[in-house]
Amino acid sequence: MTIYESAENTKSPTTPGIAPRPLPVFTDRDFWRGGELDLGAYLERVGLSGEGPPPPTLDTLVAVHRAHLATIPFENVHLLLDRPVPLDVPSLTDKMVRHHRGGYCYEHGLLLAAVLDRLGFTVTALTARVLVGAEGRPRPSTHALLRVDLDGGSWLLDVGFGGGLLEPLPLVDGYQVSQDGWDLRLDLITEVGAEEWLLRSFDGEEWQNLYSFSMAANLPQDYVIFNHYLITDPRSPFGNRLMVARTVGGTRYALTNTTLTIDRVGADRADPSGATLEREVRELPVSEVGKVLHEIFDIRLDQEERATVEDRVRGFLNM
Repeated sequence: MTIYESAENTKSPTTPGIAPRPLPVFTDRDFWRGGELDLGAYLERVGLSGEGPPPPTLDTLVAVHRAHLATIPFENVHLLLDRPVPLDVPSLTDKMVRHHRGGYCYEHGLLLAAVLDRLGFTVTALTARVLVGAEGRPRPSTHALLRVDLDGGSWLLDVGFGGGLLEPLPLVDGYQVSQDGWDLRLDLITEVGAEEWLLRSFDGEEWQNLYSFSMAANLPQDYVIFNHYLITDPRSPFGNRLMVARTVGGTRYALTNTTLTIDRVGADRADPSGATLEREVRELPVSEVGKVLHEIFDIRLDQEERATVEDRVRGFLNM
């Protein structure tokens, strides 16, 4: 019609009325790809293989969390080898399960999410702002952690921090617990205009902020973007040093380049009746880094990989 035609010759527009409830936005709801996981190989890797997959109970959640932490280390060796860090479940299984390697938070979080999904748990991925060493300055929310909803409650899981919880924590304001001598506390706070959770740990003298996080859900696709940033940004701490950590009960091992730190709490102290953290620090020759990676952290490298890692550490230390 032209602007000169009568409106009587045109069809009256239809008013939209009240919109119906939206249909599901994501028709592919298989977020965690648990079906792509070799569950039997994972359970054998962490020492939980038995007569079949365990049921989705709190006891199972605690057992898997503890076993994963004690067995699969936090590490960034792939970056020192100039290799990509894919986050799909088959790649994570191949690296961290079959080849006895570890990874950093996105790798740990997505592997554990696939495991829990396969076992029948309800999983949500979260991100946290790491506060260690931040001196009060805000950092981006890039650390990966998980929430599991179970039996009417919600639980925080984190197997990729390098020094946090041994077992899942109930998301309860003011919850404080000692796990094998590691003292932890969760509190609700309001810092950036919305309610967040703050995780703290007691170092023997004072409470230290570890990280803060909200309940905003993330997906593996979000972690892929964060992962790209951590790999490529020159300000990222992951590309300019060797970082490895493993916690077994009341003993925590951490290797930064050639500095090996061993913290012991609770019954693992030389004096179990003591109340403070015991710390041992060793400075290693670069030539022993590969040996320590294998003997303490159970990271299995071939001779070429070991030599490459040690050469990169020499470069970091300007040796």
